[in-house]
Amino acid sequence: MFKLLIIIYIAFISLGLPDSLLGSAWPVIYKELAVPISYAGIIQMIIAGGTVISSLLSARMIKKFGTARVTTVSVALTAAALLGFGLSHNFIFLVLLAIPLGLGAGSIDAALNNFVALHYEAKHMNWLHSFWGVGTFIGPMIMSFWLAQNNNWNFGYLTIGGLQTILVIVLIISLPLWKQADSEIEKNGKKERVSLSLKEIIKLPNVKRVLIAFFSYCAIEWTAGLWVGTYAVEKYGVLSETAARWTSIYFLGITLGRFLSGFFAIKISNKNLVRLGILSQFIGILVLLLPVSVWKVPVGIMLVGFGCAPIFPSMLHRTPQIFGDRVSQSVMGVQMAAAYIGTTFMPPLFGLIADYMSIGLFPFYLLFWAALIAISTEFVNGYLD
Repeated sequence: MFKLLIIIYIAFISLGLPDSLLGSAWPVIYKELAVPISYAGIIQMIIAGGTVISSLLSARMIKKFGTARVTTVSVALTAAALLGFGLSHNFIFLVLLAIPLGLGAGSIDAALNNFVALHYEAKHMNWLHSFWGVGTFIGPMIMSFWLAQNNNWNFGYLTIGGLQTILVIVLIISLPLWKQADSEIEKNGKKERVSLSLKEIIKLPNVKRVLIAFFSYCAIEWTAGLWVGTYAVEKYGVLSETAARWTSIYFLGITLGRFLSGFFAIKISNKNLVRLGILSQFIGILVLLLPVSVWKVPVGIMLVGFGCAPIFPSMLHRTPQIFGDRVSQSVMGVQMAAAYIGTTFMPPLFGLIADYMSIGLFPFYLLFWAALIAISTEFVNGYLD
């Protein structure tokens, strides 16, 4: 199972690669395509909407075709979409290509998260998401390189699409490892947990509070990732390639934080890891609000990213503790859907705020969602205590 875990980690790098590209390239894309700045929200909303649909369908697809085939086809779908982005020079084409990009990403996320949750130790969940962070860090760095070459964002997408294509080949080669793992799982007698309907899940104590926490978490994570580059360019006049590197710094904070969280989880409870993450978010947002030089942006946004790091994996791992082993997998699926809905609608909402009010409200928008995470998680803590 160890060799397969390495493949899963690599697959999660590929999941992260395209996630941070749009925010890095958008300061150049919207000007080149002559569209409003808020149109990034349209693309992001379609991508995230695709993840909602594919995650809801993933259980049926995995049951019918298996985790390995679903993952391989999903990565192939994202690779094709990214190559299409690289060949596009029209906003409508980007909108259309966002559909397969979202559908593929959602299937990968749901399939691999569920597989690791069922068959590996808790520490691997944190490290799994840190490898996603590796992808989100590498993506903007590649895009920054191409933006420095005469703002060539298309080649940035083509490069990432090429890397995804290589991963498809690796996944095809690794199919025998998945078959071996299936045999071991069957031999050990591991079975799926009981499934509940959506109506039954919503009636469980604390579900609504937990869903608010997941929704709010993804609202802050993806608003920060999508808009910090544009915030830096429009508010402080930095170069687009510099802004792309600062987006990369944000995702680096998430990556390093999740890597360390895997070790911290040995001594620190999930509840306190979430609290530490929220505290770091607040400190980072306060740094963004300081009346100092432009360099507060990379410092503040990295602290926000570092704060994001332990929250999502720790909340996922805490699900059995809150709801019990019997229904934890059913609740986890709804949690992922709530997270994707936050990803779908809240970053575009800030795009409208930036268009009609001011891009300068960016830190205050992040502050609102960080506060909501804190309130909802502490209500759950109070119930359990």
